Amino acid sequence: MASLGTPDAARAVLDDTPVGVDPQSRNVRVVLYGRDDCDMPDSHQGMSLRAIGERVARLADYTFVGCYDAATHRPADGRLYFVPADTLSGVASARQLGIASHQDLFGGVVPHAFVGTKAITHGLVAPDAAAPDGWNEAFAGRVRPHVLPGFTAFSVQDARRAGHKMLRAGKVRLKETCGSGGHGQKVVGSAAQLDAALDALDPSRIEREGIVLERNLDDVTTFSVGQVEIGELRASYCGTQSLTRNHAGEQVYGGSTLRVVRGTLADLLAHPIEAHLRCAVQAANAYHAAAVACFRGTLVSRCNYDVAMGTTNGRSMLGVLEQSWRVGGATGAELAALAAFQADPKCRRATASTREVYRVDVSLPAGAEVYFQGEDRSVGALTKYAILESVSDGHT
Repeated sequence: MASLGTPDAARAVLDDTPVGVDPQSRNVRVVLYGRDDCDMPDSHQGMSLRAIGERVARLADYTFVGCYDAATHRPADGRLYFVPADTLSGVASARQLGIASHQDLFGGVVPHAFVGTKAITHGLVAPDAAAPDGWNEAFAGRVRPHVLPGFTAFSVQDARRAGHKMLRAGKVRLKETCGSGGHGQKVVGSAAQLDAALDALDPSRIEREGIVLERNLDDVTTFSVGQVEIGELRASYCGTQSLTRNHAGEQVYGGSTLRVVRGTLADLLAHPIEAHLRCAVQAANAYHAAAVACFRGTLVSRCNYDVAMGTTNGRSMLGVLEQSWRVGGATGAELAALAAFQADPKCRRATASTREVYRVDVSLPAGAEVYFQGEDRSVGALTKYAILESVSDGHT
């Protein structure tokens, strides 16, 4: 496996090889994995995962059976198709579940837990810096031209070294490696602010998960670039993310609008797209190629890359922020586009979007597919939905 859109015998990620249709598809059971609250109406994450699992099952003509139960959902009794809440860690563990290829799940499998987080995006501050087993500094070297300046640290001392070094050139953004939707981030502009921010963190968590220190951008636009495959359906996309305010007044992820094409990222680049989006797609492709080359055993059927464009000290920058090899905020739009391609073989392009609104009294557009609408126990009132906005045969 080299890069998205590039054929590879192992087909650990999507390529141009035709995908055969499973004649026993109705015997395939779709199971949710990694959450035990998928039937709880006050959990937007659990209920959203359930809605996505049900949608995946309809698209693939599989049978949805709910949350995974090792006692009843045995691989020996027939094929299982997993929809995990998170990227799965450990190739051997995945195989025990019956996951042997990217055709067995919607998401990804990585050889070490940190590979599925923001931690891999940047290198270490020095050769003697702390790092987990399996760390591959060669990856950082390969992606350096395609990411923002930054470091990953696995100790408070290394984080302090990295931060002081970076502050010479401007503000630094501290990011929890497992945070999502803009949570777990703080911008610092001085050594005193850096020290205070680091002192407020749990040192054992930094040692376990790492922390990212990255050049802060102003006037930021965040692009989503990705590729997804379910059975014989395959699509790639680029698009933009929007922000919204949660009930605490914080700016958080508010949805994505995707321009989707049938096929691979190579097919996407063959379509007319703006120069900045083309740069974002190329950066994401390079990041992906480096990840699967440097971290052997990675399997991916759904991948999304956040790519930021902005300025720092008047200089324009563009770089990949992180990877997502799991169900994500853009997944509803991805599935809406796949459904359009499935319904009409002539359809080559689609525009689809997701929205997250921190209210329940939302006027939904016609055709919206709701993934959650209610009072979440953690974030309060929330509505999450996806909508197919337009389709095209590629000539209009």
